Amino acid sequence: METQKFNYDNTIVRAFLYATIAFGLVGFLLGLTAALMLFYPELPEFLFGTDDTTIQSLRSGNIQGLINTQGAMGFGRIRMLHTSAVIFAFVCNSFFCGAYYSMQRLLKTRMYSDTLSWIHFWSWQIMIVSVVITFLMGINTSKEYAEHEWPIDILIAFSWIVFGINMFGTIAIRRVRHLYVAIWFYIATWIAVAMLHIFNNLEVPLSFTSWKSYSVYAGVKDALVQWWYGHNAVAFVLTTPVLGLMYYFMPKAANRPVFSYKLSIIHFWSLIFVYLWAGPHHLQYTALPAWAQAVGTGFSIMLIAPSWGGMLNGLLTLRGAWDKVRENPILKFFVVAVTCYGMATFEGPLLATKSLNKIGHYTDWVIGHVHLGALGWNGFMAFGVIYYLIPMMWRTELWSKKLANWHFWLGTLGIIFYAVPMYISGFTQGLMWKQFNPDGTLLWKNWLDTVTAIIPYFKMRFLGGVLYLSGAILMVINVIKTIKAGSFQKEVPAEAPALAHIGSHRKEGEGAHLWLERTPKLLSILAFVAISIGGLVEIVPTLTIKSNLPQITAVKPYSPLELEGRDLYIREGCNSCHSQMVRPFRDEVMRFDGKNGQYSKAGEFVYDRPFLWGSKRTGPDLHREGSRNPDSWHFKHMYNPRITSAGSIMPRFPWLITNKLDRSEMVDKMKLMKNTFDIPYTKAEIDSANQWADNQSKAIVKRIYAEATDVRDQVQKDQTTKGSAFIPLEQREIIAMIAYLQRLGTDIKTTDIKTASVD
Repeated sequence: METQKFNYDNTIVRAFLYATIAFGLVGFLLGLTAALMLFYPELPEFLFGTDDTTIQSLRSGNIQGLINTQGAMGFGRIRMLHTSAVIFAFVCNSFFCGAYYSMQRLLKTRMYSDTLSWIHFWSWQIMIVSVVITFLMGINTSKEYAEHEWPIDILIAFSWIVFGINMFGTIAIRRVRHLYVAIWFYIATWIAVAMLHIFNNLEVPLSFTSWKSYSVYAGVKDALVQWWYGHNAVAFVLTTPVLGLMYYFMPKAANRPVFSYKLSIIHFWSLIFVYLWAGPHHLQYTALPAWAQAVGTGFSIMLIAPSWGGMLNGLLTLRGAWDKVRENPILKFFVVAVTCYGMATFEGPLLATKSLNKIGHYTDWVIGHVHLGALGWNGFMAFGVIYYLIPMMWRTELWSKKLANWHFWLGTLGIIFYAVPMYISGFTQGLMWKQFNPDGTLLWKNWLDTVTAIIPYFKMRFLGGVLYLSGAILMVINVIKTIKAGSFQKEVPAEAPALAHIGSHRKEGEGAHLWLERTPKLLSILAFVAISIGGLVEIVPTLTIKSNLPQITAVKPYSPLELEGRDLYIREGCNSCHSQMVRPFRDEVMRFDGKNGQYSKAGEFVYDRPFLWGSKRTGPDLHREGSRNPDSWHFKHMYNPRITSAGSIMPRFPWLITNKLDRSEMVDKMKLMKNTFDIPYTKAEIDSANQWADNQSKAIVKRIYAEATDVRDQVQKDQTTKGSAFIPLEQREIIAMIAYLQRLGTDIKTTDIKTASVD
């Protein structure tokens, strides 16, 4: 058979490689900033100005600079920008980099279309830049790992589809009959991410000229779909594609074959089948139906087997080659990466059990767990791939193995100094929240006591971040020096015989999986079936069976002002630090009950689009916040939390005090809620929305003035000095925010709960 000559395309690999390094540094720096703000919340005041004389600032005595930022440096926005930068910019770019390099060589062909490769690259990078701009502006949906608004969701889908067409097109023109295990994982990744992204991000835009949208799901339904997505974003963005890279780059770096072909098969199919069932374990003890929680726990525990199968397959690939690990920094990164993968995938199922979940959920334990995977598994795999590709594509030796080893040890110490303090912090939080005095009262009644106790661990976590970032900077130096010393090879000559057509039917004596490996269409269909079963079984009944979601007659839709306040709450990323889900524990009901004394019920969230249950309690739960504190307390707390709560690590929100509330879309929001989601607003309520909001605003301001004469005097003083530029307090954003916070959890009462019939 005639041998065909062709060239591998290294230029697209180089582009994704550069993007990986650049956005990796950005993601690490954003994470470091967020970590710093957890024990130094005055950072924005230091940078932009403050009127607090007790705080050092570059612009002391002038808070206008902070107001002018409009919250761009707010913790909620920085945190979601950090997670998105690490997931979509760093990890995804590293996957694309490794996939474009390995696919061509595994399939013995150039990518199907250079044009599609570059459309994919630039659309993905444009998406990342758009995310940075919109998040800093407060344009987000609040849904964890999916905070992007609808135009960006469409751009992500477009870019992902382009990548898929290019990948499947490349598979179609391959010169190798059987697909290698790495390609299986790439296929499963593409299918699962497409499905997860589309279904979780179904939303209705307020208009096609507005960035604002509302989820098609509400409350419990939204929570289930979101964590079906959120858990499986970890599975199919942070795990399966990186496993594909492991199966290619680890054997190549060690110059050893994969330990077990059979274990690869078991690992692949069991992992993609089981993962999709495990999402509900993020919602243990919440208002989610108990059967869904139980299913999530069961399948989460089952995940240990396939996950550890993959880990062992990776580590045992180094049989007989451990002497190389001592000398080769690439293998050092891979070994620690796979070890961290094993540790994280053992810990995750443990956290899914109800016994540990009630202690660990909402605490820093989960943060430590996530970062063990992100820093160790994802970060170190990406670093190993970078160190492998740079000398290969620039045809030279790595400039300094010593510097690479320094990077390895700094990174490893960074992981330890990050994860261990977060574990201790999480255990401390979880236990302090649940401790009682002998007389039955909470031992740590003041939430701030549980916050100040863990600040030393926040500082140690920050040190870990500094070490990790320092190692990455050493990598950049090493990469630059290596590139300067080498010569980049754009086109890599290769040759292979054309693939003879033998039909797609299974041959006599041919193993079932060998047959699947040469029939990509069937393999893809079966992968889709395996991936989709779990989601269908859990989500469809929850969305369609009314008995899963009892309705409470006392629960009413938000007023127009409360609806605006809720959107402000989302804009500022408040759900990054506050949950809205009181679980049925004695300590939580006592701590958060306010005047109502009830844990959270499924029927209370039917008008919440999106849900705001949160995943971390840096601050206390807010679901029973309504009427717990006077309006003036909320006013002062938003202006400067340390006025009302000494030692608070909550950032300031002075722009809410000064900004005029934009009501231009308020009526349209109510119409959308009624016409699209069947929210029971009457025509009279919609027609009188502005008057309704005016009356509620005036009542709140009246209470503020009665409770805090200093606020009244300051507002009157501003009116005198600002003249025509003065904005009445009733028209400012803070009043809408207070309206929303004072509404939370007030629909139901201890002595009066009526559940509507679901027949």
